[in-house]
Amino acid sequence: MKVGIAGTGRMGTAIAQRLIERDHDVSVWNRTADNAHEALAAGARWTPTLGKLATGSDVVISFLFDDAAVKRVYFGPDGILTGRLDERLFIDMSTVSPDTHRWIASAIARRGAGFIECPVSGSIPAARSGALVGFAGGEAPVFSRAQPLLLELCRRVEHVGPLGAGARMKLAANLLLAVFWQALGESLLLVEPSAMDAARAIDLLADSNIGAAVLRTRAREIVGAINGDPPGLATFDVNTMRKDLRYMVQEASAHEASLPLARRTLECFDRASREGRGGVDSVAYPADWIAHHQRVSSGTMRPVSSGI
Repeated sequence: MKVGIAGTGRMGTAIAQRLIERDHDVSVWNRTADNAHEALAAGARWTPTLGKLATGSDVVISFLFDDAAVKRVYFGPDGILTGRLDERLFIDMSTVSPDTHRWIASAIARRGAGFIECPVSGSIPAARSGALVGFAGGEAPVFSRAQPLLLELCRRVEHVGPLGAGARMKLAANLLLAVFWQALGESLLLVEPSAMDAARAIDLLADSNIGAAVLRTRAREIVGAINGDPPGLATFDVNTMRKDLRYMVQEASAHEASLPLARRTLECFDRASREGRGGVDSVAYPADWIAHHQRVSSGTMRPVSSGI
């Protein structure tokens, strides 16, 4: 198939590489061409405008940072809607607020094309190996049309309901993950990893009834951060978690619900961002929290006030 990728961040690039390996004809667009160099090196073709990307593709997958970026890519003056859309399929994999996709789907349907949301859960290696988990929302016939391609990217993809349901499911998954990273930092304060081998502490926690697979798959990076190793490239950083948590809180408020743990975790991540640590990856965040606690204990910083 001719597949267009709008957004060549780390996940968008990994998806492009995966589809090229699966013998698809892949074209890419990104706001800055320099950030597409890995996809181009893998065999993708550069497309200078979103309209041309849509016109020249059977399917367009967008993987963007937030609501504003998604709206700009679809509705902007040089956006996807400036291209030829009839009979094409559009899949947005961005983690955004649920209402965002409804506006896009309506505009695309009027142009004779199909749209489905399918945010995904998983790491860069999972994207490269086709082992993501997808949460699809949209009309069932459009999902059926998208499913074969999605199964080349995902080990499991579920149609969870109408538009908005996929976005809410992804936010629910990321709520658990964001709160987990904060909780891990706090649990390690009880362990006092400086008085105990960090690798052993993480191994014991991973083998406890929490049973978190991420403690096993990311143990080396978590321990390395605790021991002060130089950080690698961030994949799910503090600023991204802040963005997602804000969407969670907004969505809950719209339904007259409360998310006290999400709010408290957001408060902690906001603190890290104010300190210039917004780019800290999730696996390094527990070490960052320990360092914050040590600064508070030494009297060089005021503690974060509780939001609960």
